[in-house]
Amino acid sequence: MSGTAERPRPGKGPLAGVRVIDAGNLVAAPFAAVLLADLGADVIKIEHPVHGDGQRKLEPIHQGIPLWWKSIARNKRCVTLDLGKPQGAAVFKDLIKGADAIIENYRPGTFERWGLGYDVIRAVEPRAVLLRISGFGQTGPYRTRAGFGRVAEAMSGLTHLIGDPDGPPMSPGYPLGDLVTGLFGAFSVVTALYQRDALHGPGQVIDLALYESLFRLMDFDAIQYDKTGVVHTRCGNQVAYAAPSSTYRTRDGKYITMAASSHNVWLRLCDAMDRKDLPVNPKYETNVSRVTHSDEINQVVAEWIGARTRDEVVERFDAHGVAFSVIYDITDIFADPQYAARETMIRVADPDLGEAIVPNVIPKFSETPGAIEFLGPAIGAHNDDIYRGELGYSADKIEALRNAGVI
Repeated sequence: MSGTAERPRPGKGPLAGVRVIDAGNLVAAPFAAVLLADLGADVIKIEHPVHGDGQRKLEPIHQGIPLWWKSIARNKRCVTLDLGKPQGAAVFKDLIKGADAIIENYRPGTFERWGLGYDVIRAVEPRAVLLRISGFGQTGPYRTRAGFGRVAEAMSGLTHLIGDPDGPPMSPGYPLGDLVTGLFGAFSVVTALYQRDALHGPGQVIDLALYESLFRLMDFDAIQYDKTGVVHTRCGNQVAYAAPSSTYRTRDGKYITMAASSHNVWLRLCDAMDRKDLPVNPKYETNVSRVTHSDEINQVVAEWIGARTRDEVVERFDAHGVAFSVIYDITDIFADPQYAARETMIRVADPDLGEAIVPNVIPKFSETPGAIEFLGPAIGAHNDDIYRGELGYSADKIEALRNAGVI
């Protein structure tokens, strides 16, 4: 299928030799862990023996198979373990011996209630890095509140920026807050391991709040408000700092987006539209003046694009080096030659689905590329591998743990 690559021979990846215990649930912590797994880390995924990870119950589900799980749990070895039982906590302590990182995203205080606070973890494995993801962080008056992506998006100020100026604030329609936090989480784990190994530092705790991850993306909002009192607010498909910028409808009903965020892009856009009069018009000479007259200049661009088909606009903009994109849905992505050339998607064999197409590993490393060895496994698929093969538990002990509902 266009835009996909056949599965390559698995490589070791730049994180080969790093062991991670994914003790999280749902999106943020598991996403941080899968990014590490894609790059070669040995990730052991812990799930409750009855309920499993909540990701298994989220749509999309195809013929009883949770498709999101297949992607977010790829490359992870899955074991079952009830951390809330004393026997489960004891098994957890065995699991983390020799681990480099542990990732959890339960409400603050939960691990402590289970007898698995950082003091306990440090006593068992002092070199381990513990990544703790929560809605509001491990401290502060909101620490015990329930939090997830949409809540964090709202509290960070992001939701306030999405939508039309005269309409309600809108959420992204996707757990962006969880996924952004997962990115920060993976980055922070690797940073802590570098500090530990290259600079001979200790293991440590990383306290990562969902709302703070998104607030960091707001970048200039804080300094703008501090120094000018200006409140950044919704402006539809435009951006507040550059003009022209918007989403424009073509004659054949497709959509194209662009922002003249540099003067050179503005000049190329004018050339593409055969409007050499625009750059010398005092109202449009600088970005500041164009932002002042943004409605007017956006209308000029909208009329030019609206008189042409998508393909005509693409050809013209490409010829003049205009920075733009057609607004893709997944059918466009599957047909796009850039996705195909970069192997941005990959087809992977799977015992449940036969095969499935998922996003490929990024970034691309020239010498130690990551790989997808398998998609999300069945619950407890690696219990025997790990409990018997690696921890050395006897068959009787494993059976006793199973009978007690611990695994």
